[in-house]
Order: sequence, then structure tokens, then C-alpha cells
Amino acid sequence: MSNDPCHVTASAGIVTVLPDTQLCFFPKFLTVDETGVLFDELRNMLPWTQHRVRLFGRELAAPRLSCWIGDKSCRYRYSGQLHTPQPWPKVLRILRGRIEVATKARFNSVLANLYRDGADSIAWHADDEPELGPEPGIASLSLGATRRFCLRHRQDPACQAEWWLTDGSLLYMAGRTQAHYRHAVPKTRKPVGPRINLSFRWIFPSDR
Repeated sequence: MSNDPCHVTASAGIVTVLPDTQLCFFPKFLTVDETGVLFDELRNMLPWTQHRVRLFGRELAAPRLSCWIGDKSCRYRYSGQLHTPQPWPKVLRILRGRIEVATKARFNSVLANLYRDGADSIAWHADDEPELGPEPGIASLSLGATRRFCLRHRQDPACQAEWWLTDGSLLYMAGRTQAHYRHAVPKTRKPVGPRINLSFRWIFPSDR
């Protein structure tokens, strides 16, 4: 851990050193046996698509595959597109219940991202769309290859953290984290296998 109280590499437990955050990291939320079965099932079962994103006025193919899942009312607008949810598979309904117990939060939707290799990534952003409310709780479960997850304060870039999100780990971000921080999964040139990220969240009705 750095001596700087505004920079930490987290390994386990509740993280309190970063200002304006509410963070909790579970490095072994699922066992290896559970993650292997779940990864294969989701990779083969979900209707993965490569959606389009707007970047500097241009529309480009996202560097990852995605699938939006949730209750029927959970339409979600991001990257300039309105996404209608796929129905919940049984395995994800069960997993949602376990994560709700661990985080003491409720979720009615999940964004699944498939990172096929090190060239797939997600750029700096915050999950701060209006449908998520002012203090969204985001529970991010990792399956498969380990990838680096970076968190950086919007006003003070020196105030940052990073996690190596391993197979079966769960990172929960709540409170004003999305209002004050952006996060990213950077590209890497190192050989790395596929990874699935399941980002559970609560979507408020679209007429809110």
C-alpha cells in the first residue's frame, strides 16, 4: 500500500482511505469450481452483441461484447442508445440473490461484458446515468482472466486506486463514488484470456 492516503491498491475488505467513496472488495466471492461452470454457461448462453459507442463525435464499435439483462421495466440508455433488457436466466437470478446478501443492496438488472482478449477494454467513465439515481450501488463480479481495474477522482487525478480483478472477485461501489470518480479497464499487450464482467445495478423506472 502506498504511503499516500489518497492512493491504494486494495486487496480485501472495506476500503475507506479514498475520499467521497463507499467501496467493498471481496477477492474470493465465488470458488474456482463455481466460476468455471458459470463462465462457460454465460459465454455460450447469452446473446452477446457488439454495440456502437460515440467517441469524439464518431460512432465506433465497442471494444468488447455486451448483453443487457433485467426486469422488463429496466430500459437503460448509455453510449447514446436505449437498451431493452433480455430476461433473467435462472443462474443469474440465483447469483443476484447471493450478491444482494453480501452487499445489502438490491439489483434489478445486470450489464454483462465479455472481454475477449487484452485488446478489449472499457475507457474512463462513470456509471452516472439518470436511471441509476444520485447514489447508485454497482456490484461488479469478475469471471475468467484477471484484468486491471482503475479508479480515479474526477477533480484530483492523483487520488486513485487500482485492483487486479481475479476470477470470482466482487467489487462493490456505492454512495457518491460515481459522482466523484471515473473508472476503466485498460487494454493490455500481455497475453490474457477472456473475461466476463457482470455489473449488477438498480434501474429506476424510465418515467422517473
